[in-house]
Amino acid sequence: MSTAARGSTIAGIGRYVPARVMPNAELERLVETTDEWIVTRTGIRERRIAADDQASSDLAFEAAKEAMADAGVGPDDLDLIIVGTATPDMLFPATACVLQDRLGARRAGAFDLSAACSSWVYGAAVGHGYIASGLAETVLVVGAETLSKITNWKDRATCVLFGDSAGAVVMRPSEPGQGFLSFHLGADGAGGPLIILPAGGSRLPASFDTIERGEHYLRMNGREVFKFAVRLIPRAIQEAVDRAGLTLEDVDWFIPHQANIRIIDAAAGRLGQPREKFFVNVERYGNTSSASVPVALYEAVRAGQIRRGDVVVLVAFGGGLTWGSTALRWTR
Repeated sequence: MSTAARGSTIAGIGRYVPARVMPNAELERLVETTDEWIVTRTGIRERRIAADDQASSDLAFEAAKEAMADAGVGPDDLDLIIVGTATPDMLFPATACVLQDRLGARRAGAFDLSAACSSWVYGAAVGHGYIASGLAETVLVVGAETLSKITNWKDRATCVLFGDSAGAVVMRPSEPGQGFLSFHLGADGAGGPLIILPAGGSRLPASFDTIERGEHYLRMNGREVFKFAVRLIPRAIQEAVDRAGLTLEDVDWFIPHQANIRIIDAAAGRLGQPREKFFVNVERYGNTSSASVPVALYEAVRAGQIRRGDVVVLVAFGGGLTWGSTALRWTR
């Protein structure tokens, strides 16, 4: 296939969720909350929690293995590995390099991408660019998170929201008009303080004081993030659809970031689209950040809801503030 006019598509998909299930009833024993309160305001009924000895690379490894087997590719076929994550194993080396070594993908480049909950969509856009330009033939893009490691389990405003999981795809070249049809990426750094992990970087290096102040835990202004998401998600979806030369009515499925059921409901209403076209699994996993969209895509495909030829729009938003959307025609 000529590199002058080629696109990219998803050749394989995988996901991993930890074994431990934390229902809302368990959170009732940790903080002042109730199952009814959590379900009414978020739609979340339970979430998965990584084991003490599991890091993000461990979840990524399991998801990547499944995606590679699904695509029929081996470690030596990979040209590039991108891991989108807000919870890397460590600041460096990159979690992608840890994954590369564990997979045995000796000839692949590897790097992490940090755009919070939007990281996987950003990563897919980068992977598409590599493939479309001819710089790569086979790209592994993973969203992997262990948000439980940075959650303050005494903060009822945040601890009810998050969970752990990983989703992965193998991307390969495709004919134009198949696979990924458009991308839209955006950011508003002025909103950075709305979702933040204050300490542990060069601004606030780890110290006794930062630990005492709980600055190694995620903090979020939920009210403002909610308002941002309700405004942003419909716009990002419309942008991806417009760039693909489609209409909303051409879309068979919307796969939104699984952060809050009320955000998803609001997006459907603002777009005038049937709620049934929006795939939802937030009730079982909560907000798993960069893993949210690929895990939801995986489950929609495995359930037989997304079929060959369907047009799917994926959309995410997150800390930064960032957002990303993409339209694709499913080719499998």
